[in-house]
Amino acid sequence: MTEKYESPLSSRYASEYMLKLFSMDTRIQTWRKLWVSLAKAEMDLGLPITAEQVAQLEAHITDIDYACAAAREKEVRHDVMAHVYAYGKVAPEAAGIIHLGATSCYVTDNADIVIYRDGLKYLRGELLKVVANLAEFADTYKAMPTLGYTHYQPAQLVTVGKRATLWMQDFLADLEELDFVLETMKFLGCRGTTGTEASFLELFGGDTGKIDEMNKKISADFGFSKCFSVCGQTYPRKLDSRILNVLSSIAQSCYRMANDIRLLQHDRQVEEPFEKNQIGSSAMAYKRNPMRSERICSLSRYLMADALNAPMTASTQWLERTLDDSANRRISLPEGFLCADAILRLAQNVTNGLHVNEKIVEKTVREYLPFIATENLMMEGVKHGGNRQELHEIIRSCSMDATAKMKNGESWDLLSDLAKHSEFGMTKEEMDAVMEPSLYTGRCAEQVERFLAEVKPLLSDVSKSDTEINL
Repeated sequence: MTEKYESPLSSRYASEYMLKLFSMDTRIQTWRKLWVSLAKAEMDLGLPITAEQVAQLEAHITDIDYACAAAREKEVRHDVMAHVYAYGKVAPEAAGIIHLGATSCYVTDNADIVIYRDGLKYLRGELLKVVANLAEFADTYKAMPTLGYTHYQPAQLVTVGKRATLWMQDFLADLEELDFVLETMKFLGCRGTTGTEASFLELFGGDTGKIDEMNKKISADFGFSKCFSVCGQTYPRKLDSRILNVLSSIAQSCYRMANDIRLLQHDRQVEEPFEKNQIGSSAMAYKRNPMRSERICSLSRYLMADALNAPMTASTQWLERTLDDSANRRISLPEGFLCADAILRLAQNVTNGLHVNEKIVEKTVREYLPFIATENLMMEGVKHGGNRQELHEIIRSCSMDATAKMKNGESWDLLSDLAKHSEFGMTKEEMDAVMEPSLYTGRCAEQVERFLAEVKPLLSDVSKSDTEINL
């Protein structure tokens, strides 16, 4: 245990990949790679920078003296210039050309874009693992009848697999949104203090073609084909809104699924994984709580609230630049990514071990099936010569009586009560013949098969998830 506060997102929930991606090492190494890229582009375009200077910068990307940088920052009160100084100490031949023509946002903003891009790509894979787990689950239970609910009240039958496709469809909407953000992300490039590129007009003697070529070279080094057409000192903070919006969208879908599982576990129909030696309660030893699904909901609420930071920041940017975004973004963006990562890891774990108590599901279906079958019974009664309106009233009256007995804990037999009415022209045995649950699930199995066929191409390279999580 440490003596200082540590975020649970770091100590309990997020993956090693995401923790590494948002580490100080990754951030400062990316800054140094950006300084190398800038120096190399400037050298290629004729500025007085030597290959030896570039090589020295390249050789010292990873050996970061944080103590040196911290001491310098305490003195100059500027984190970027502190790291320029520390970089120059290990690459003394190149110290004089580091950051040439650039402003701080060249490294801070471009590095953020790179990290966020890589984080979104990683989350895309984690999201697809959840979809893959659900696809297998939906296929397994595509034809298994289960009681449907509207308003959390018993409704017409669906299938266990069909319900899972509803969750999957939400996740696929998130995937579309995530892909859109990735496809439209642009690089800031090196644009100067207010985005005018004035410093580079001076360096390149007014040759605007060289400025454009420099930005193309730098962008390409980091896997981007386009820069923002115009900018102030920073990249448009609307990008942050897009990013946190899609993370929030993933949280919304995970919450919906986890909440459904919690409701179903209360009814003992479906249960999240539960290890052999897992303790459900410190006092009530018999308990088997849906704690992972509850954690998904808990973290999802946090992420949905966190996403509000980006629009508030984007809407309050002044003119070409204001610094009141910085402290907020240092927290809201990394924690948004770590939280989304944690939620998806939990979702993988739950969907990989989701258990259906088939006998309970069947018992619940059988309990409500007489009510569900009454419309079919009414149609059969008409075929036997009955009057539709009269039969409807008989069914309504008998159903209300059966419901009242059910709520009072008394025994009831709706079909026997209906069979007593000669208007149906049917015996109890004939009524029992229409009590097959599969007759009441409509096209559920077919819908699942068709949906999974559409999803299959997305999952061709996705391995089945067996994510372990900290409890």
